[in-house]
Amino acid sequence: MRPLWQQCCLSARKVDNGEVDWRSGSNGSGANLPALRGHNDALVLALLREAGLEGLGRTELAALTRLTPQAVSKITGRLRAEGLVAEAGRGESTGGKPRTLLQLAAGARHAVGVYADRDELRAVRVDMLGTVVERIRGPLDFAAGPHAVVDEVVRAVDRLCGDAGAGSLLGVGLAAPGPLDWRAGVLGRVTGHPEWEGFPLRQAVADRLGPAAPPVLLDKDTNAGAAAPGRRAAGTSVYLHLSTGLGAGLRLRGEVFRGERSAAGEFGHQVLMLDGPPCRCGGRGCAEVLCLEAVARGDLREAARILGEGAANVVALLDVDRVWLGGRVVDAAPEVFTTGVRRVLEARTLGGPVPEVAASEDGVAEGAAELALAPLFGRVG
Repeated sequence: MRPLWQQCCLSARKVDNGEVDWRSGSNGSGANLPALRGHNDALVLALLREAGLEGLGRTELAALTRLTPQAVSKITGRLRAEGLVAEAGRGESTGGKPRTLLQLAAGARHAVGVYADRDELRAVRVDMLGTVVERIRGPLDFAAGPHAVVDEVVRAVDRLCGDAGAGSLLGVGLAAPGPLDWRAGVLGRVTGHPEWEGFPLRQAVADRLGPAAPPVLLDKDTNAGAAAPGRRAAGTSVYLHLSTGLGAGLRLRGEVFRGERSAAGEFGHQVLMLDGPPCRCGGRGCAEVLCLEAVARGDLREAARILGEGAANVVALLDVDRVWLGGRVVDAAPEVFTTGVRRVLEARTLGGPVPEVAASEDGVAEGAAELALAPLFGRVG
């Protein structure tokens, strides 16, 4: 995957105010000025986010974006007026006046991420850098039905927004077990909970939050896990999530891959044992049922071996660079799972380097919040 500044400099077209349309492969059609400004604002914000607390000067921003210095001044002026950007001190002098550094005003806006698992709710509030500033956790019962779960989600959002104020909230990211349609915000036939099929969870939460609420988005828990800040490196990686179920989130060339029907990542229902034990999905010998049975009898090493066998299939299929492991079961014994999965990959990798295997430091709720932040920086996730 190209670095951000290279992605933004593939083609350029000047417009009347000195700003540039950076649309790669533009077909020559016009772009309205508000949309263009939004694009350039997102580009500058993304670069400042990557720079972190060190910040960047306007000259550096102009060089990275190939926008004119005049355009960068206009953009940063708008962003400062909106409270999104602040001065970060002075940089070293290169012979003239020390340049003024700019950085994200990280605490000026927030996003909330909520993970509604089958039996537990976790939620976080993050700043614009993705840093968690508050988190809550409590029981949840998917079997109680959609409306009871919506109540709990809304209570969590209200609680997290209490101190910061709803006006600072950029969006709410909601993660739930799949399958689901992330574009429509509708759940599919959730394994073990068929009564959820067709429920418009995203719209139900948005309606309860009210007309003045920020955007709400819904995605699978595994996709949210794959979108967490620590996993945004370029390349191809897989995030394996072992909790009340087993699933995967995929990052292909740095971007979350959902598939044409939002069905990518149903890792747990690959068959590892023909005519094996029945799975709640209706199949037999699925990785999920084998792994969860091993966990239930306390054999975590066997669970790690099963997870590794499934991971090896994905690595062979997609030529994966990194395998991330997460979820409550992994969190309880990360070394057991990283060692077990790595051992299987070492045995099954044919010729090439063994992918990096690591336990995740960021959870699904953090990834859901990252998905809510993404539009500010011109990304989908």
